[in-house]
Amino acid sequence: MNIRLSSLRSPWVWLSLVSLALLLVFLVWPVFNILASSFTARASNGSSGWAILLSEARYLKAIGNTILLGLGVTVLTTLIGVPLAYFTARHDYPGKGLVSILPLITLVIPEVIAAQTWLMIFGNNGVVTRAASDWWGFDMPSFYGWPGLLVVMTFTYYAYIYIGTLAAIRGFDVQLEEAAQSLGTSPTVSRLKVMVPVILPAVLASSVLVFTLVVGNFATSLILGHQVELLSVLTYQASVSETGGDPVMQSTLATTSIALVMIALFIQRWIVSRGRFEIVQGRPAAQTRVRGWRGLSLAAAAVGVVALSMLPVATLVAGAFTRARGPVMRWGEWTTANIERVLLGAPEPVLNSILYSGIATCLGIAFSTLVSYLIVKKRNLITPLLDYISSLPLALSGTVIGIGLLMTFNSGWLSLAGTASLIVLAYIVRRLSFGIRNASSTLFNIPNSIEEASISLGVPPVRSFAKVVLPLMIPAIAAAAVLTWTTTVSELSASVIVYSPGRETMPIQIFRLIDSGLMAHASAYGLVLIAVILIPILVATKVFKIKLFS
Repeated sequence: MNIRLSSLRSPWVWLSLVSLALLLVFLVWPVFNILASSFTARASNGSSGWAILLSEARYLKAIGNTILLGLGVTVLTTLIGVPLAYFTARHDYPGKGLVSILPLITLVIPEVIAAQTWLMIFGNNGVVTRAASDWWGFDMPSFYGWPGLLVVMTFTYYAYIYIGTLAAIRGFDVQLEEAAQSLGTSPTVSRLKVMVPVILPAVLASSVLVFTLVVGNFATSLILGHQVELLSVLTYQASVSETGGDPVMQSTLATTSIALVMIALFIQRWIVSRGRFEIVQGRPAAQTRVRGWRGLSLAAAAVGVVALSMLPVATLVAGAFTRARGPVMRWGEWTTANIERVLLGAPEPVLNSILYSGIATCLGIAFSTLVSYLIVKKRNLITPLLDYISSLPLALSGTVIGIGLLMTFNSGWLSLAGTASLIVLAYIVRRLSFGIRNASSTLFNIPNSIEEASISLGVPPVRSFAKVVLPLMIPAIAAAAVLTWTTTVSELSASVIVYSPGRETMPIQIFRLIDSGLMAHASAYGLVLIAVILIPILVATKVFKIKLFS
């Protein structure tokens, strides 16, 4: 790379080189190792991973099931999220305040808890399952497999479609719709021809996000999948079975999941490029009050969807205080023993989660702030590479990141295996793009003249950044830090790959307890985890007035 000698005197060029080096070592190198191993690694019989993948039906079936599940959940979340967003944006109805707020809470509920609590309701020993059998003599069909996967993932991910579509509809200028109606077009046709093409990119972007989350979903897939072969589960199982050996199938399956996500992103970009529309900011549509039985029925349906998605939280609270004997929950008998066992008897997972996530949040936000500043304000020949590479985690599932880090740093000159550093590193890499995008959004609104005025008064560039630009970024940095914390403290798919005995976090401990059938104990950990997630959010929004979801 040709960098002029005069540019090398700038501290920002050197910081760009250091940032690039860190990304190459801790992000690009692990991904490269996965891709390279998928072609070079050989099984004991000499076969490559791709040959085994194409010859064994279970792997091909897992790929087909993963695609089918991703498409199914994407369609269901779209069918729920888009109408709910339109109804909320255009109408006023009883319970609208709850519909506007509660879907945001589903975004911070860890997937392992969502799967656990739905099992406590509809599982083999669930509340509804037992009530149907004891009271009505009706045996409910098994919740495991496709029914559970579709239901749980739909109510876990619909909020992404809802929030993205709601923002697009609220930003749409209703005057365009009114202009179409003034030309004789009916209201329904005008919405289809004018509004739908404009909000379509937002819907597609949210849909692709849902698809990628389903492809990389680990907790729900493993807990509820059972006989349904899925790519993320087989990738995890291959990683566990190949630990210490030649990474044949784990690298091949991880590469396959990367390919699926890249194909989805390519299709989304191709569809959007065929018709370019922009959201025109203007006068939003006036909200109309729903009346009559039809309007009230729609309002009841909207509130019902949101209430149903919040059912796991209520079940979690009840389960945490329910007496249990082994896997048998004694519903109606209350106790605080489960909470006491978590906080007093085995607090290590709680302390580990707080410590690891706290370190990862501090380091990750510091690095994200620097990289975002370099990309937006100090562009040079290196910053485009920083921008592209820092976006790479968006296409990687947690399982893939965990496998890449374990393959790369399991031995050699930088051996991190068996240490907490590998868990912290997995957290940082997993949420890197999130912090950079949040910090960048504020930098675009800070004029360069403010920093230039400081430099012109003799303040060095780095000190000008620290004293002038950084204080203006604090609200965005704080919002990114809180949201990074909420996602790292609940992270499972990457940490379950790289953790070592004695370094279990709360999600890992919950996962192990669910696997043992100890739902009451798992609920207690889940309740503590929800508290650890929500308390910083409440403090940030209520005390410091930080807009986390704007």
